[in-house]
Amino acid sequence: MTETQWGRGIHDRALKEEICEIGRRVYNKGFAAANDGNISIRVGENEVLCSPTMICKGFMEPEDICAVDLDGNQIAGRRKRTSEVLLHLTIMKQRPDVRAVVHCHPPHATAFAVAGEPIPQCVLPEVEVFMGEVPLAPYETPGGQSFADTVIPFLEGTNTIILASHGTVSFGKDLVDAYWKTEILDAYCRILLLAKQLGNVNYFDEREARELLELKQKLGFDDPRFHKPDCDLCGNTSFVEGYGGQPPTQKAFAPAPSFPGYLQQASTSTAAAATTAATAAAGSSAPSEDLVSAITDQVMSALSE
Repeated sequence: MTETQWGRGIHDRALKEEICEIGRRVYNKGFAAANDGNISIRVGENEVLCSPTMICKGFMEPEDICAVDLDGNQIAGRRKRTSEVLLHLTIMKQRPDVRAVVHCHPPHATAFAVAGEPIPQCVLPEVEVFMGEVPLAPYETPGGQSFADTVIPFLEGTNTIILASHGTVSFGKDLVDAYWKTEILDAYCRILLLAKQLGNVNYFDEREARELLELKQKLGFDDPRFHKPDCDLCGNTSFVEGYGGQPPTQKAFAPAPSFPGYLQQASTSTAAAATTAATAAAGSSAPSEDLVSAITDQVMSALSE
């Protein structure tokens, strides 16, 4: 790749400063206590900048950032690299599209990790559109390659994973993209826990779930439900193979409803409702395409704030 694509490699001070900025956000949000968490960004075919071990992510300086190759060998930096960088490198090797990884312990999401509770879907529009199903990787002692390998079965079709009894890892095209996924996830988990205290969580019906996936597709976001004909509409079976056929079961929340997959024909009642809605839209003064465009503009505007 060119310098434009990778930056200035391990000597890119701007990227080191960005790692420090993301570290401050993670620390200030309460996602990483003391020395918790680690952050990385790929800066070459075989080079990755990462946060060092035993340092508070809220007080890092660019000179603290170290560099490793894709095998985990340290190639630069005055501080020792974190042992958990192997998790980051495994994700990058399995997913060449991933440039940045953020691992931390956001408290509300980590509560689900400790309880072994899968995160419900078909509840909040933003999560359906910008995240989708968040798998729960099995527990392994942190730091080694065995720990890093726990996420491999779940990497296709997601950019956010819960690490059982540990925390979360999110990844994407750049550091801000990876960090935002962590922030969205923890906010969602907090909403779920608050709603549970009120008594219940309401799930979308089939029509509502399909409309959100249609919006997601229009925005250009991928989802396993767009490719797997037998995948449940509410994402309950997206990663069943990764779980060895036995995904974790919900205990604290009622299971999400089961609907035909996005690639399957909608149920009779939903199809009839869609026809009625389409007829009404055709007779309205505002074309349905304009309505979709307006909703899309609102969502993207909110994200940029």
